[in-house]
Amino acid sequence: MSISVRSANAAPATSGYGELAREIRRLGLQQRRPGSYAVLLVANLIALAGVVTAMALLRDSWWLMLLAVALAIMSAQIGFFGDDAGHHQIARKRVPTMLLGLLNANLLNGLSYGWWIDKHIAHHANPNDLEADPDVLPGILVFDAAQAAARKGAAAWLLFPLLLLEALNLHVSSVRALLRPGIRARATELALLGVHFGGYAVLLVTTMTWLQASVFLVIHQGLLGVYLGCSFAPNHKGIPIGTAEQAADPLLRQVLTSRSIRGGPFVDFVLGGLNYQIEHHLFPSMPRPNLRVAQPVVRRFCAAHQVPPSVEASAFASYGVVIRHLRDVGPSCAERGRSPPDEGRPGSRRPVLGPPMWGSLSPTRAQVSSGI
Repeated sequence: MSISVRSANAAPATSGYGELAREIRRLGLQQRRPGSYAVLLVANLIALAGVVTAMALLRDSWWLMLLAVALAIMSAQIGFFGDDAGHHQIARKRVPTMLLGLLNANLLNGLSYGWWIDKHIAHHANPNDLEADPDVLPGILVFDAAQAAARKGAAAWLLFPLLLLEALNLHVSSVRALLRPGIRARATELALLGVHFGGYAVLLVTTMTWLQASVFLVIHQGLLGVYLGCSFAPNHKGIPIGTAEQAADPLLRQVLTSRSIRGGPFVDFVLGGLNYQIEHHLFPSMPRPNLRVAQPVVRRFCAAHQVPPSVEASAFASYGVVIRHLRDVGPSCAERGRSPPDEGRPGSRRPVLGPPMWGSLSPTRAQVSSGI
């Protein structure tokens, strides 16, 4: 959010992102991993086919509701694969990247690939910018005290219940975006969305009763929204942003606004590599399998160049931070007509809220896509 932290230990104005990028390239961490992604794609398709086959075999059984949980997990994993494709982590060229994106986003998940990429590139270019990052624009929830002063948002405790509707929100936003001009291959994307929604409806009504189909739909889409929301929410919410001078540096701009999630291979799988959020934002086109290797490289570089320590936390601790931040800047502050607790007090451990300051400092679309 627009939190300004001015510290006596502020990092230098130029932290040497180019030097770090050269070291990353020297280690081969930007090299594509087509074999790993081929295995992952085949595994996803086999698992998806297994769920569909089981639904056909268990026709009209309430045990199918357990498969709704499995399908939510598979839908999220397929979404992670599509996100990797959109970042050119799998292929460099536009055509194979586009095909992989349309397959995993539009056809298999009912989401617009073009809409997601445009939105996601704006986020990567302007992390936590209250005016330019679409992920922190005020909606049902507000992410900054200034937003709360202008309007009322939902209470912080509603975050996770609201995530039950996130998959529906993504579907609706995709369709609305494709009904307007501006997205490349718009007709193709709309056609693939039609195939997805039509096939999904046929699958449900041919394997279940109407009541079972309705319950399955609620479980599948609700859990998918919670899964995706819990994967993305910890990455940036409630994180301090540096001074304007630090914001001018491409390394600090990403390190100071991102939070990585601690964990091992299981967390890597569950979060689709998004737990390495700092490394991912520094090098968006780095293949997912290489992010774990890049993490200690980034840590050593930041320590050597006196860059403030990166923000890391366990998944559950990060959710607590997000909830507390939303609570502090939410409607209760606006209703009381004052700032969050402890703001501006001498010795306060809370950062001082300040105006957004990123704007023109954002990299271009090509820079974000290539990881430069």
